[in-house]
Amino acid sequence: MISDGRDSSFNKQKTINRRMFIFTAAKAVIFFGIVGRLFSLQISDNKKYLTLSDKNRLRETRLPPIRGEFKDYFDNTIAGNLKVYQLHVVPEQVENFKSLIVRLRDILNFDDKKLSQLIKKKNNQKPWESLIISENLSWDQFSKINFYLHELPGAKPVITVGRNYPYGDSYTHVLGYVSQASENDLINNKVIRDRNVPGLRVGKSGLEKRFEKELIGTNSIQRYEVNAFGKRINQIDYKEGQKGNSIRLTIDTEIQKLTSELLRDKAGSISVMDIFTGEIIAMNSSPSFNPNLFLYGIDNQTWNSIKSDPLKPLLNKTISGLYSPGSTIKPLVALSALEHDVINPNMRVNCSGKVEMYGGKYHCWKKKGHGLMSLKNAIKQSCDVYFYELARLLGVDRLNITAKKFGLGEKVLGEFFLNEKEGVVPSTEWKKRVIGQNWYLGETFITGIGQGYIQTNPLQLCLMTAQLANGGYKIYPKIRADKIQSSIDTIKRKINENKLEALNKENNLIDVTEDILKREEKEYKPLYRNPENIKFVLDAMFKSTNEIFGTSYSSRIDDPKYQFAGKTGTSQVKRITEEERELDLDTSQIPYKNRDHAWFVAFGPYQNPRYAMSVLVEHGGSGSKAAAPLAKKLMKAVIDRHEERIKRFQSI
Repeated sequence: MISDGRDSSFNKQKTINRRMFIFTAAKAVIFFGIVGRLFSLQISDNKKYLTLSDKNRLRETRLPPIRGEFKDYFDNTIAGNLKVYQLHVVPEQVENFKSLIVRLRDILNFDDKKLSQLIKKKNNQKPWESLIISENLSWDQFSKINFYLHELPGAKPVITVGRNYPYGDSYTHVLGYVSQASENDLINNKVIRDRNVPGLRVGKSGLEKRFEKELIGTNSIQRYEVNAFGKRINQIDYKEGQKGNSIRLTIDTEIQKLTSELLRDKAGSISVMDIFTGEIIAMNSSPSFNPNLFLYGIDNQTWNSIKSDPLKPLLNKTISGLYSPGSTIKPLVALSALEHDVINPNMRVNCSGKVEMYGGKYHCWKKKGHGLMSLKNAIKQSCDVYFYELARLLGVDRLNITAKKFGLGEKVLGEFFLNEKEGVVPSTEWKKRVIGQNWYLGETFITGIGQGYIQTNPLQLCLMTAQLANGGYKIYPKIRADKIQSSIDTIKRKINENKLEALNKENNLIDVTEDILKREEKEYKPLYRNPENIKFVLDAMFKSTNEIFGTSYSSRIDDPKYQFAGKTGTSQVKRITEEERELDLDTSQIPYKNRDHAWFVAFGPYQNPRYAMSVLVEHGGSGSKAAAPLAKKLMKAVIDRHEERIKRFQSI
């Protein structure tokens, strides 16, 4: 019995000891596990958890890039930047969106209508897309939002950059405008996609869009510390992005502003070009709109008003508007006839006021006719009957060759403006291919006076005039100023060299051109066969402006410093019936939309030409009354600015 008791006590003690061992071992395992884990946290995973900690207390924000500026020829800023304060909200990051908006309403003091609009806007977009609560906060408002930011989960104060155009609508159709990047912008442009942040603005039209890659710049990155409530404490780091490249243009702001003033309350276009360098001095389309409207976001009502305006303020008429050139093309028709030897300069035609042929009547603008006309007088007085006959002898196909050689029917600044239109210079082949019909003689008649199928834009006519004025040499227009430019003396020397060679050549134009094209100076190749033909046409244009009975005689300038030569034109909008012709109505008596467009092309100063221009006044009626007076004011200003332009060139 005693032995059994001893055994039982021994077994119990053994069990207790075993349990104590297990318990102690367990404590040791737990202890060393904790120590190991602490070691891991403190040593091995330190970097990992420091990073996670930093993520909790540190924030990183990409800021919109600073856009490069546009400068004019004299380095005046014509498109710059302003700092803009905005408030954004990402809906999916907000637990109670309505409560947040109500709180923002109280802080920013906007009305219930705006609150409803924001809620509606939020419901119409994707939850991860940033909703802009305000496009333009004052500094006080921006500071207030930051003060209450810990109470506003999902709200993001944003400092962005807005485009500023100091000259308002003067440059709209040259520069275009910028607006918030759209989904299409992000899809179609990798550069925009890589730089995208809420509030990013990109080019939507004009040169702003064309040079987006150069202008956009790179993002700045801001890192800052927040407290447990998410309130910003202080800035930790700031990495400044690279500002976009600035671009200098050939345009003179003083002249550009003048073109805006001349076209104020009118629809039309004005272009001014250096006849040797091809530099665009001014290029304006009217009506326009103020691109600064997009700085803080344009409202739908204003945007719809612009889009629906029948005068088309969104259309850059200088490069995308197509019109019949009217009588402005007559100097080129005359040159083509002389170059192709189809007439003698002394050929006379009797103008009785109309021509009847194959049952059709083709009228001169002067009802009673001009009488016996020479070619030079026909250009001077713009006799339609003479040019009907000239066109008949020349034919539309030979006119097509000359017109295209001088820049009609081709893009002038296509490298810079993607929306430029080529226009139409008809031929027998063109009509067969495009319309599927044969060409008729009557169509040749009306093409010879710049009506019918022929369509040009104002810049093309400016280029045509420039190449006539420089003596008939090919130039390539440009609107971006070159870093290295040829002096005018160098250009004239090259032209004179080409002129001498052309005069010494006994072969035809093709041989001369092919020979000159082998040189580096190919841009100054001659566009004529006989230089005397160019001189003849230029003299006729001088008489048209400076001699009595010339169509633009009333706009002449007697001072040799400003004296210019030009040619009026009328682009027919509506076919005139015989009954309407007999009424002989004044322009003011005709409904506006039925009035003809008024044209004038010119170059000056006549004794030493340097600048060419084209002026279009839509529905202006007569070129001599509506367009030529504008050119007179413009020519004087352009010539007065010439010395300043030369000084600027010499300083580069």
